[in-house]
Amino acid sequence: MSGLQGLAQENIWFDKSRYDEAERCFYETKNGVPQTSQERDSSAILQDIAKARQNIQQSLAGVKTSLQASKGHTRSQKPRERKTSQNASKPEDQSELVSRFKSLELDNKNLHKVVDDLRATLSKLESRMAILEKGQSPASKSVTVTKAAPVQTPKVEKHNGAADDDDDDIDLFGSDEEDEEAERIKAERVKEYSQRKAKKPALIAKSSILLDVKPWDDETDMSKLEGCVRSIQMDGLLWGASKLVPVGYGIKKLQINCVVEDDKVGTDILEEEITKYEDYVQSVDIAAFNKI
Repeated sequence: MSGLQGLAQENIWFDKSRYDEAERCFYETKNGVPQTSQERDSSAILQDIAKARQNIQQSLAGVKTSLQASKGHTRSQKPRERKTSQNASKPEDQSELVSRFKSLELDNKNLHKVVDDLRATLSKLESRMAILEKGQSPASKSVTVTKAAPVQTPKVEKHNGAADDDDDDIDLFGSDEEDEEAERIKAERVKEYSQRKAKKPALIAKSSILLDVKPWDDETDMSKLEGCVRSIQMDGLLWGASKLVPVGYGIKKLQINCVVEDDKVGTDILEEEITKYEDYVQSVDIAAFNKI
């Protein structure tokens, strides 16, 4: 009873700063000052605290009046005070419980989504494994069949003669007839291979040569020079495209392409044949040489 009497007579204001903050928020909202989300949450919390304080003050006032009235009613007043304090703390507890329930519901939904995704991936993996097992089954059968192929072993004929005759019939080192037959088969195969190789056309080595034919001066007739070069005919020689390339001081050189067979025509022979036309040709150079 002494503790309750002390609380009833207490006049200290512990939460003055909170009440000042709530009053400031009230006047700001009344005057149209915009508030942030944090300030709104804090104002709501402060309002709840103010309501709880009012309830506590009312309960303390009831305790004070009850103490003054009679001492007999103090026992019945205690459960009322407990009820009022419980009622004051209910809004805060309910808000916390609601927030917790919402977070739990969100977590539950996320877990359901994860479980559904895992089930879908597992079903896909099972279908793929089934397809792979079906595709590998014939290959494994063929492998087993090839592995299970029996090895042919030469049969040993048994004669009804004596034991000495049986020992004579067994040849531990092989017979000469088998060696002769193997050599004959080998010779036939070599002959067939040589015939097939002879039927195939032999590869002819060819080269592509780009020649630079230079005249004496700018007065040389380049058309006649080209005609002289193309008049050279040999077995394994084929002339290609040509063009005139300026060198300097009005002089142009003839750049001509040809294809030759390496076994029949050489570069030395070509140079000798072209330089025979001394009236038109000063020199011959090989600009490019490529194997075909």
